[in-house]
Amino acid sequence: MTARTVTILNVDDSEVAAYTKHRALRHAGFHVVDAGSATEALRQIEALQPQLVLLDVQLPDGNGIELCKVIKQRWPTTLVLQTSATFVSAEDRTRGLEGGADAYLIQPIEPAELVASVRALLRLYEAEARTRELNETLEQRIAERTQDLHASNRELLDQIGQRERAEAALVQSQKMEAVGQLTSSMAHDFNNILASMVGYIHLARRRLEEGEPRALLDKAVAAAARGRRLTSRLLAFSRNDALSTESVDVQQLLAGMAEWLQQTAGSRIQVQMAATGEQLVALTDANQIELAMLNLVINARDAMPQGGRIQIGLAHGELAADEPDLPAGRYVVVTVADSGHGMPPEVAARAFEPFYTTKPSGRGTGLGLAQVMGVARLSQGTARVRSSPETGTAVSLWLKAGQLPPADADAPRPPAELASHPAMDEQVLLVDDEADIRHTVSRLLDEAGYVVRSAANGSEALAIVNGGFVPDVLLADYAMPGDNGVDLALRLREIQPDLPVLFLSGHVDRAVIATAVPGAQLLRKPFRVDELLGAVRGLVERSAAHDH
Repeated sequence: MTARTVTILNVDDSEVAAYTKHRALRHAGFHVVDAGSATEALRQIEALQPQLVLLDVQLPDGNGIELCKVIKQRWPTTLVLQTSATFVSAEDRTRGLEGGADAYLIQPIEPAELVASVRALLRLYEAEARTRELNETLEQRIAERTQDLHASNRELLDQIGQRERAEAALVQSQKMEAVGQLTSSMAHDFNNILASMVGYIHLARRRLEEGEPRALLDKAVAAAARGRRLTSRLLAFSRNDALSTESVDVQQLLAGMAEWLQQTAGSRIQVQMAATGEQLVALTDANQIELAMLNLVINARDAMPQGGRIQIGLAHGELAADEPDLPAGRYVVVTVADSGHGMPPEVAARAFEPFYTTKPSGRGTGLGLAQVMGVARLSQGTARVRSSPETGTAVSLWLKAGQLPPADADAPRPPAELASHPAMDEQVLLVDDEADIRHTVSRLLDEAGYVVRSAANGSEALAIVNGGFVPDVLLADYAMPGDNGVDLALRLREIQPDLPVLFLSGHVDRAVIATAVPGAQLLRKPFRVDELLGAVRGLVERSAAHDH
């Protein structure tokens, strides 16, 4: 506050005293207005709202001390500097200050002292004004600061929550990766065991006449086939590469899963599977569809702890125009509907998000429906969910429609027909690190008329070929210590470019084989004897036809 912005009301009935004070204050740069009575002083204060009143004690129409009390009551922030030439005792000054005056000066007053006193009081006025302003805004600023702190706290808690969720998702992802690797390794080893077991069983069957022992061995082969299906499902769970799609008869696939899905649902839940009576073919991966169906049935089961009903439907889907999540075209639609408690809209909207689950801790990973959406999209389709607490939940897989290849006269003969064709001393090189596989497969091929040499690894196989053995077919395990089957096949094709190759594996995808070794075939472990002999015979005949 500058002196020029300050208005001072000079109240004194003495013209000389009033002039002296007026002149000193005006020369100091203040705006000064004079008043000669109490009445005029009140009128000027009302009109001008001065910052300071220079008030004489003795006035013609009243007492300055009483007037000061009125001023302080009506305008509490106005400063009052009391002056007097007659009331000069300590008691008078005390009475004036107690009446509300901010200072008390005795006249005559030195001009410099008057100006200094006025400035001191104005500094006090400014400090009080700032204090009043601070007090008036303090509550608002505290509320604003509290709101800012709450907002920052919420943001911090949200960031902590996001970090915890990200860390939990990372841990869960690492767990699932470890489980997948363990599952893949176990399934691979189990396939080798099954393959050896099936081979030994077939060797034993050939030495038995018809009767109960042979019937029992047939049941053992059937049990091994169930084990084969189990390992294929485990491998579907552990696999993290792209799908190798093919035309799949979904009706037949679901029919083969009926017993398995009912066992998964439990005795308190009835699984009803609709039969369409027609062939519905989709371009997809059969193993991944089986895993998706398992996930959907598990979710439906968990939504019905007291029991209920699961309905699995299958139908054609036709879209005449593009939709946001699906292009126009023909689809096969698989729907799994339950009579459970359903989901509210906000939960259903996030159902396919990875790691999102509403199940209690330890009961769900949040990956089941994410896998369902993944296989649907990789099958050139999508997954959709309808759910409400009143009607339960229905999840539909839209899979791109395909068609089975037509049967024609030039189509490859089935394994059983090829297996019955006698061998003509063709030479087979068998490479597998499992001794039981080498033993059983060698015996089976030998009894079928082939000349078989076996090796436990790539180095032994190369040594056999370099020793003069010229194979008509290479049978190789894909995963072996040292050089894998692909490495061996490529090195042997440098020596024998047209060498037919048949990989024996329960682990690798056909697309990987076809890309790495052109023309190579894949026989999944464990395999039936007719599949083995048919695959070998087919490669030999195709190679012979190509040579001619």
